[in-house]
Amino acid sequence: MMPEEIGTRPNVVDLRSDTVTRPTEAMYRRMREAPLGDDGLEGDPTARELEVTTARILGKEAGLFVPSCTMANLLAILAQVQRSEQILLEAKAHMLNSERGAATFTGTFMLGLPGVDGAMDLDRLEDALRPSTSPLRTAMVALETSHNAAGGTVLPLLHMVAVAGMAWTRGIRVHLDGARLFNAAAHLAVTPAEIAAQVDTVSLCLSKGLSAPAGAVLAGPAVVIGEARRLRKMLGGTQRQIGIVAAAGLEAVTAMGARLAEDHTTARQLSEGLNGLDPRLAVSIPQTNIVQVDLTGTGRDSARWVKDLEPAGILTRPLGERRLRLVTHRHIGSDDVARAIAAFRTCLDAA
Repeated sequence: MMPEEIGTRPNVVDLRSDTVTRPTEAMYRRMREAPLGDDGLEGDPTARELEVTTARILGKEAGLFVPSCTMANLLAILAQVQRSEQILLEAKAHMLNSERGAATFTGTFMLGLPGVDGAMDLDRLEDALRPSTSPLRTAMVALETSHNAAGGTVLPLLHMVAVAGMAWTRGIRVHLDGARLFNAAAHLAVTPAEIAAQVDTVSLCLSKGLSAPAGAVLAGPAVVIGEARRLRKMLGGTQRQIGIVAAAGLEAVTAMGARLAEDHTTARQLSEGLNGLDPRLAVSIPQTNIVQVDLTGTGRDSARWVKDLEPAGILTRPLGERRLRLVTHRHIGSDDVARAIAAFRTCLDAA
């Protein structure tokens, strides 16, 4: 299937990612009516409103609108960590395994620590923070919630409190890759600010379950965000009349978080249905909106499963050679879940 066909083909159940979500009608209305300026000159008023609003929601002093969460995480490093300093992360963190290419520009070193369900082992963190003969100074500990590679798991608040305490007593900054922070808040039944209170800086992606077409916000202390704004210009991140897109982001942060629990319910329905099909499938029980399917018992690799499901209109994404990642979002309802389960059943019967 050609890329342009995916968006236009009717009756497709797209479980590849929550990044496929399209703007709501309310977003389109805001976009049409948004006051605009030049974000590289006097500033775009809608972008500034998004920055202030998001910072307030996250309980931070200031915010910065950027094109992507990858850039937000990169700026958090550039603004707070010096070259040749070290960043500690959980070993499967997105910043370590998927964004390390961007981080090479920082001249910093990333060390992955083992963890369970995305939560780094606190004893190993304590060991890594002890003075040693290493010339590297640890300047940041980075967390991720919900945790992508761990299947959308959410860090317990007490774990975050413990990590922050260990870091802050040593004068070390804590950053949160909060691409799906609102999903984590929905799972914990807390506000995003209650999670963000455990870190210095936090990134938030607007284009996943929150359904904005693009963009992210980095929030934190005013002095750090001021430096990040300067660095954003150096990276080519100035976006001119970007209020057109920021307007959708405003709708995302003020109206879309409340419905994310629906996606979590849909993910559990999908997980339960797939687990009930056949013992050859081993399916994770999701906390949020990400379901992982272990295909080892089927004798077919993930690429084959993606290909076999596609004729039924079920779009999935491989996660290595033996797993699929299925992500629910606001375009996936109970009927779509039923169709996906039926397609998996058909593929199993044909094996």
